Amino acid sequence: MTATDRSTELINVAAQAAADKLAHDIIAYDVSDVLAITDAFLLASAPNDRQVKSIVDAIEERLNKELGAKPVRREGDREARWVLLDYVDIVVHVQHSEERVFYALERLWKDCPELDLPADAKATRGKGAQHAEEQGADAAAGDML
Repeated sequence: MTATDRSTELINVAAQAAADKLAHDIIAYDVSDVLAITDAFLLASAPNDRQVKSIVDAIEERLNKELGAKPVRREGDREARWVLLDYVDIVVHVQHSEERVFYALERLWKDCPELDLPADAKATRGKGAQHAEEQGADAAAGDML
C-alpha cells in the first residue's frame, strides 16, 4: 500500500507552507505500509520556539484554506518544542532543532520510502546543520571579544 493521492496533496501543501516560513530539513515519509493509522509523516524543524509556532500556524492555515483540511488533533502548542498536527491521512511534526536531533525521527522511519516534495521544501535540507554551525561560529567569535 502507498500513500493516497489526498495524503500526497496534503503533504505537498504542508511542505510548501513550512518552506515559506523558513523551516529546516523538511522531509516526508510514506508510512502507510508500517502504520495503519496514517499514510505519511512530514518532519520539519526550526531553531527557536517562535518559529516553530509560526511554521505550525502557516501549515494549518494553508491546509485549511487550500484543501479544507483541519487537524483532528494539535499537541505540543504550549512549549512549542515539538508540535504535532494530526490530519488522520498525514501527521505533521514540527520540532525545535534540539528536539529534532535528540529524537531523530529520521532514523526511526529511514526504512520507509521518502515522498517527493516541492523544490522549495527540498532546498531546506541541511539548513539545520548550517544554522548550528553558524551559531557555533558566532559564539566562538563572541568568546574572543
